[in-house]
Amino acid sequence: MDNGRDKLIGQEPVIGITMGDPGGIGPEIVVKALADPGVRKLAKFIIFGMDEPLAYAADAIEMDPFWLRYPHEKLSRDYPRRVVVADYDDYSVPTWIRKPNKVSGEASVRFCLDAIDACRAGIIDGMVTAPISKVSWKLAGVDWPGHTEMIADRCKSPRKVMMFVAGPLKLALATIHESLFELRHKFTIGCVFEPIDLLNTALIDYFGVKRPKIAVAGLNPHAGEEGQFGDEEKRIISPAIMLAREVGIDCCGPFPADTLFGRAIGGEFDGVVAMYHDQGLPVLKFQGFGRAVNITLGLPIVRTSVDHGTALDLAGTGKADAGSLHTAIRVGEQMALSLKAFNGKASHKEKPE
Repeated sequence: MDNGRDKLIGQEPVIGITMGDPGGIGPEIVVKALADPGVRKLAKFIIFGMDEPLAYAADAIEMDPFWLRYPHEKLSRDYPRRVVVADYDDYSVPTWIRKPNKVSGEASVRFCLDAIDACRAGIIDGMVTAPISKVSWKLAGVDWPGHTEMIADRCKSPRKVMMFVAGPLKLALATIHESLFELRHKFTIGCVFEPIDLLNTALIDYFGVKRPKIAVAGLNPHAGEEGQFGDEEKRIISPAIMLAREVGIDCCGPFPADTLFGRAIGGEFDGVVAMYHDQGLPVLKFQGFGRAVNITLGLPIVRTSVDHGTALDLAGTGKADAGSLHTAIRVGEQMALSLKAFNGKASHKEKPE
């Protein structure tokens, strides 16, 4: 990743971390990650969450709290300690609740919305999200299927693409949280072009790749086999690739997905665009589960996240692995520095239909 730190000496970033579902492993991995002195040197941190679950998590791993608690209504860039909790003490989620519930859903939604608003107001320079329970969100009456859609809506961003990084594999998705049945009705040239375009920009701006080479997967088995197994490759994916080439992106495909990812991991391509969630994510998680990072592209703010869920069965045991959050914090900090170096400018080209 391109290091923007040299351009920003004296401009220490402030990173917001949302605690995620209070009954999941979010509190524990937040405590473990921020207990690392190397992480705390990177930035100042504001945890959007609740002091009680964080203290409970610290006790489970035999660690004393190292943060200061402030009311969430009094957000500032100038707290006197490197880690503070913007505490939402108006919620009460008993630590023994290890299942989806309405209160956890309401709380985790509020953490996220306030972190987004703090980013937009310049109080924090980027946000890193711990896992939420989509079932808890549903119980709380939330219509967003996940963080990505929520953040894009809150930022009024017409563009949103999920990107993942695991070692050498850098992956973007053409579609997000759609079922395979719905996919056929939402699959357009625009939804394939958009991740190509935004992935290309991210590789240049955030990962220091001067001239990215991007490969695009097919949708159907054998990339359609010249139309024998579907015509989406000819009708949608190939035109999107041609459009990307017309605007100067080094892009090729569509390739059969069963061989493409091995080529990318081997270094033949700088990035890959997969057509749907479970085409790309199984390979990525096999490549680096517990160390991968989820990035939302197309936003006016920086957002990174972990590559895993709430793991309710592990909550409170002290056994949760904070590796993915470690990486998400480091990537988010570098992205925040880079965005500052670019004076906050983001690409918002129109999406072809």
